[in-house]
Amino acid sequence: MQELSPRVLELDCDAELGRIGEFLRASLARMHRRGLVLGLSGGVDSSVCAALAARALGAQRVVALLMPERESGAASTRLGEQVARELGLRCLHEDITPALEGLGCYERRDQAIRELFPDYGPGWKSKLAIAEGAAGRVHFFDLVVQDPQGQLRRRRLPLQAYLRIVAATNFKQRVRKNLEYHHADALNYAVLGTPNRLEFDQGFFVKNGDGAADLKPIAHLYKTQVYALARHLGLPREVCEAQPTTDTYSLAQGQDEFYFALAWPQMDLALWARDHGVAPEQLAGALGIDAAQARHVYSDIDAKRRGTAYLHWPALRLEGGEQETQA
Repeated sequence: MQELSPRVLELDCDAELGRIGEFLRASLARMHRRGLVLGLSGGVDSSVCAALAARALGAQRVVALLMPERESGAASTRLGEQVARELGLRCLHEDITPALEGLGCYERRDQAIRELFPDYGPGWKSKLAIAEGAAGRVHFFDLVVQDPQGQLRRRRLPLQAYLRIVAATNFKQRVRKNLEYHHADALNYAVLGTPNRLEFDQGFFVKNGDGAADLKPIAHLYKTQVYALARHLGLPREVCEAQPTTDTYSLAQGQDEFYFALAWPQMDLALWARDHGVAPEQLAGALGIDAAQARHVYSDIDAKRRGTAYLHWPALRLEGGEQETQA
């Protein structure tokens, strides 16, 4: 039995850069587009995608959009600007706070939060967190709030309140994507999507939000491999060492805290193992967990694939009828 270790995710970075570069150039030619637009958050995924695009096309054919809002992490804009500057990219700033206020993003979310915490208002912060996620059993979500004095409180979220909070915060990803397509249309460019394999496979994206793009150059790469490319490309050290966050809620929130059963290095290995028929007992040994937990992780991977499959679908049509030929 082959040893299961992080070495299975090792990547020939030079060969991968060549493959992705050819994919980007061929895709643009096929779409008859002149360049690429992407949202640059300063995180490792978008930074690597920006570097890949600049390397493949030349920096003059890549536009980076920085799209903060009032709850964005403090480091996001700074790192995005640094990456764009070092790559020589044209960088445009679009503060999406007014658009989100106009759509009622914050107020719709806060109304749902006040069902659990009636005092929630200015000066408070919040986030969602999965319960029992470390055991691979994502049964429910908790709402975590911090009052102006810094005290944290946590309560289980009823389903309807959870859905309303998520629906409101999804405005953030969808507004950003609207702006990406606006600038792409104005330049006859294509929109570059930035999900990695773990996010793409497990449905960790918003449909018609960060899930929308014309091409996705790293959706086949595990997060581990994206970090390897970041180091190989010489991206800033802070980007290469930053832990992934959702950058959606006003309280700091890790992706494993919100969505995944385990931290991303373990989830990468678990996803690889699931796709290669590795027994749960072998995964347990590699991750230092018990076999029951490994089985739960596999079940969680499968459940997320089933539950989010529709996110990957185009709009469904009635086959064989008049609707089939309509755009």
